[in-house]
Amino acid sequence: MSELTTAPELGSPEPPGASQASGASEKRILALWCPDWPATAAAIAADLPPHHPVAVLHANRVVACSAPARMAGVRRGMRKRQAQSACPEMTVMAGDDHRDGRVFEPVVAVVADLVPVVEVLRPGLLVVPAGRAARYFGDEHVLVEKLIDAVAAGGVEVQGGIADELFTAVLAARGGHHVPPGGDAAYLADRPVGDLAVEPSLSDPARVELVELLRRLGISTIGAFAMMSVRDVATRFAADAVVAHRLANAAPGRPPSGQVAPADLIIEHRCDPPIDRVDSAAFLGRRLADELAGRLAAASAACTRLTVEAVTERGQRHARTWRCAQPLTPEATADRIRWQLEGWLTGGRPGADDRPDSPVALLRLEPIEVVGAGTLQYSLSGNGLPEDPEIGERARRALVRVQGLLGGDAVQLPVTSGGRGPADQITLVALGEERLPSRDPAAPWPGGLPQPTPAVLMATPIQVLDMLGTPVEVTGRGGFSAEPTTIQMASDGRRRRSWELRWWAGPWPSGLDDDDPTGMTARAQVLLDDSRALLLRYRARSWVVEGVYE
Repeated sequence: MSELTTAPELGSPEPPGASQASGASEKRILALWCPDWPATAAAIAADLPPHHPVAVLHANRVVACSAPARMAGVRRGMRKRQAQSACPEMTVMAGDDHRDGRVFEPVVAVVADLVPVVEVLRPGLLVVPAGRAARYFGDEHVLVEKLIDAVAAGGVEVQGGIADELFTAVLAARGGHHVPPGGDAAYLADRPVGDLAVEPSLSDPARVELVELLRRLGISTIGAFAMMSVRDVATRFAADAVVAHRLANAAPGRPPSGQVAPADLIIEHRCDPPIDRVDSAAFLGRRLADELAGRLAAASAACTRLTVEAVTERGQRHARTWRCAQPLTPEATADRIRWQLEGWLTGGRPGADDRPDSPVALLRLEPIEVVGAGTLQYSLSGNGLPEDPEIGERARRALVRVQGLLGGDAVQLPVTSGGRGPADQITLVALGEERLPSRDPAAPWPGGLPQPTPAVLMATPIQVLDMLGTPVEVTGRGGFSAEPTTIQMASDGRRRRSWELRWWAGPWPSGLDDDDPTGMTARAQVLLDDSRALLLRYRARSWVVEGVYE
């Protein structure tokens, strides 16, 4: 549980009711932030006590850890072995976005009981309009205390913050601060410029690059960045810098291109038969997400705020509004539908019966705010580092966009698989599906290709010849029928091209030929006189170039 305090640099708290005296208070925003939510969600899903240390890992590194784990010395970015040595009794769990979203739904339900209008920025962070709710409960401090107490009653640590603008309120929630009306710019002025990119749900993935550039230029605070003229920012930095500059000046965080969605973008689906299972809801959510993406694409629009509403056979309604910094892709939309419905259908809220009173009969998707479709055109440029997570995320979003336009199987990812040849050692899996290999890579593969593996795969027919021009084959003993000296390939219907061999290795038999049980399959590596290295494969008594080494 965390208490709401007035930011020290802004003076003493206002008396109750003072913040509601002006018309500007109607637009006040309250943010509730659950620290280290992936670790909290993992502990709740595993039914672990609050005092038990928990860490969530991705790519063998800690991405979130609970307060008891931090007290033992565990920090984000640590490797698994290092973290376990610091806290041996700690429970280590893999990251799971679906678990984070499903477990957060009961928290949202608690807040919605007190303030009906709730917007979820991401699992672990939500915002509500504070103006009218604060008047109803007495003042803003009472409102925050009631919400924090209600959430904390379920065993979830939470902090609250209030400000005029969404971005400021989210930062204030991280410190449990109350920013007086009109004080957003003063509150932001002394904060480090890195805070512009601290919340991923409110920033472009490229914001990290902007922050690093500003630091190199000697701009260390948000206030210093805000003092720059908007003309200089627009001409010297990328487009997202203009949005960040508006946030630094406590201007509304949404771009001015935001607009009300046309009515024909709303999707209503009557479930026949009604849905009462999580897997059925997830499958339907994926289909409706694709349908919504198609309508948005036809309207040259992209959704930045979406309301998902479910209605049961008996008329019970369940609605959530999801707000995102970046336009929702079909995959992101499907995830949010699944998180919301899974949390509702499973009724995970302690001490309350939140399950629907009957199966879901109607599912409705309503885009609340849309922007131009060009916002979905993500760049793949970056600093070129292969382990840069920001570049990988931007590339993934671009691929999701291509998948939404061309179909689910249009984008496929390679997964290391088992096999003897280079093509056999890769399984292509559609983006978004579980990345499981078709063959076990850990199984023994006698006759497998030795390292290194070729960079380019192909299947170009060639002839391997000896010094007399006679075709070279692989014998039943697994050797060459004669010493190879030349390979020959038909470049067109009339002329053949030939290359002399500088070096060769092999052949390595890889088993009997499926097409010719009496024959042998084998591979060999050769180096041509033009310095190219090739992988050759012998099958059905003929040779092909299977790969090129680079």
